Amino acid sequence: MPTTFAAGPVRVRVPATSANLGPGFDALGLALALYDDVAAEVTSGEVTVSVTGEGAGDLPVDDGHLVVRAMRATFDVLGGQPPGLAVECVNRIPQARGLGSSSAAIVAGVLLARALVTDGEHRLDAAAALRLAAQLEGHPDNVAPCLLGGFTVAWTGPSGARAVALPVADGVRPTVFVPAERGLTASARAALPATVPHGDAAFNAGRSALLVHALTAQPALLLPATVDRLHQDYRAPSMPGTAALVGELREAGVAAVVSGAGPTVLALSDLPEGFNAGTDWEVLRLPIDVSGAQVERGRLGHAERDPVAAGRKS
Repeated sequence: MPTTFAAGPVRVRVPATSANLGPGFDALGLALALYDDVAAEVTSGEVTVSVTGEGAGDLPVDDGHLVVRAMRATFDVLGGQPPGLAVECVNRIPQARGLGSSSAAIVAGVLLARALVTDGEHRLDAAAALRLAAQLEGHPDNVAPCLLGGFTVAWTGPSGARAVALPVADGVRPTVFVPAERGLTASARAALPATVPHGDAAFNAGRSALLVHALTAQPALLLPATVDRLHQDYRAPSMPGTAALVGELREAGVAAVVSGAGPTVLALSDLPEGFNAGTDWEVLRLPIDVSGAQVERGRLGHAERDPVAAGRKS
């Protein structure tokens, strides 16, 4: 069946995400109320990309942009490429900090491409969109909460990635500590050993199960539930400031973890009164996003074009 492209622009709002949440390595994720807004339209010309906010001046503004690459991959699945594309990005999610900026770009690209094909949702349903986004990202722990919102448990089966979203209990109050320096997921993964002791794997299995209960029913258990033995200690030497802040917060009774591959720190419980992380960190108290990625017809409005509009200064 030939591919027919929709007339006019579409826009998507995608949330930041934090993966792992301590022991839930490559499985658990949380959507946070900090957003990138992206709009796209099929054109008869070349690919053009504009970037405002995070990454402006650094990110590609052609086919090399991750949103466009995800769109291209999705158009292939949907049966054909458009002649040209105009893409506008207003980014607020910090780049390469462990808050899911790449997953947000991939999810935005998948959903925009699907919306620009007249029967895109029929050809690529929600489950297939998750599988494709996870395939493009390499793992589902960030793309799942970005798509679904809230707290998600993701896994990969014979047919690809799957996920479920679970309600979060009152009392879970995320705060992120974002440093100026960037980190790379590939480098963070390279620090992990090929095997781990059986006791550490068993420990994390128990704490991951406890974390699901703590996040959905009993936040008072978040501190013990967020202890990890699979990845954070191995990555600590490359992120000494991150490791030190996690340790300081935990000693103060705060359920703090490395956000994704770092170097951002995520706290899931209230901070002690007067706690000061120092000038090296930007502190953002972010509600949990419960809606996930949202697609609408039309161009970006004035609010979407403002890099400050979703709670972060540019």
